[in-house]
Amino acid sequence: MKSRNRFGGMALLSRETLPLVAWALLATASFLPTLAQETLNEIERLDAAFDALLARDAKIQVLAKGFTWTEGPVWVPNKSGGYLLFSDIPRNSVFKWKAGEGVSLFLCPSGYTGNTFYGREPGCNGLLLDPQGRLVSCEHGDRRISVLTANGGKRTLVDNYQGKRLNSPNDAVYKSNGDLYFTDPPYGLPQGWDDPRRELDFCGVYRLAKDGRLTLLTTEMTRPNGIGFAPDEKTLYVAQSDPKAAMIKAFEVLDDGTLGKSRILFDATSWVATRPGLPDGMAVDQEGHLWATAPGGVAVLTPQGELLGRLNTGQRTANCTFGEDGRTLFITADAHLCRIRTNMTGAN
Repeated sequence: MKSRNRFGGMALLSRETLPLVAWALLATASFLPTLAQETLNEIERLDAAFDALLARDAKIQVLAKGFTWTEGPVWVPNKSGGYLLFSDIPRNSVFKWKAGEGVSLFLCPSGYTGNTFYGREPGCNGLLLDPQGRLVSCEHGDRRISVLTANGGKRTLVDNYQGKRLNSPNDAVYKSNGDLYFTDPPYGLPQGWDDPRRELDFCGVYRLAKDGRLTLLTTEMTRPNGIGFAPDEKTLYVAQSDPKAAMIKAFEVLDDGTLGKSRILFDATSWVATRPGLPDGMAVDQEGHLWATAPGGVAVLTPQGELLGRLNTGQRTANCTFGEDGRTLFITADAHLCRIRTNMTGAN
């Protein structure tokens, strides 16, 4: 999702007047996240069925704050219990959170490796693990999807469609057969849709097959953003972060992996005028509920699109993912990293 026009206490400085290296130092070395013990706003229960998903005493806990614009959380399991990685797009960085240790810098640069200023959102956005457990990044500045190799360095998975550079890959999800589905809005381009560097005349949803073939699946969404599969992989959910049509669509997944008919699963356009943010990233639990970011926080939906409740962060809320034992929902909300315990287990 497009971030707000601010840079964590640095907004009075002109990025165009400083070398890229200087900005990297400002973005990382001087950054000290604040560990927090507070909670954010309230839980809104709109249906009795919501009580089965979330305990009555559940709280949105702030783990850390002081970031610029947090995005793309992914849980990385390991023998020591695992850790969370998440993007700070304007800082061109990926940070790591681990229980008992707090936040540390994991990767910089994360999404732009050029030698000139590249707008306000140069870093990576969505993060995920490939079937081998390697970190895959949707990179704004370098306009590609990459994989971090085990022995160091990155490899490009895809950076163009029919020879034309992608806009700025935003979010992605793997199907169980190894195919990668991803969205490509223009938010990472320095001037967005009006940027002269844009080479495609649409914002697409794509499939990168495990054999390397790239297929354009649909161009019907104006600003495709967050993406996720239903547990049976027969439905693909795609969020649209267009303030004039802020919604989540559900696409039929055909036997050959392409997309069939779509339907509007949930329309949040009426929320835009009164609640901060837009539909963005999402997580799906094993029973098929969508935990989808929306204006003001996270909307919890049934597979049929019925709104059961809302996790009201009061912030522009970018993304969420399940982690730890599978029942903790981590939330990236503007300058905050949060979590909440649920009664559901993440589907992936």
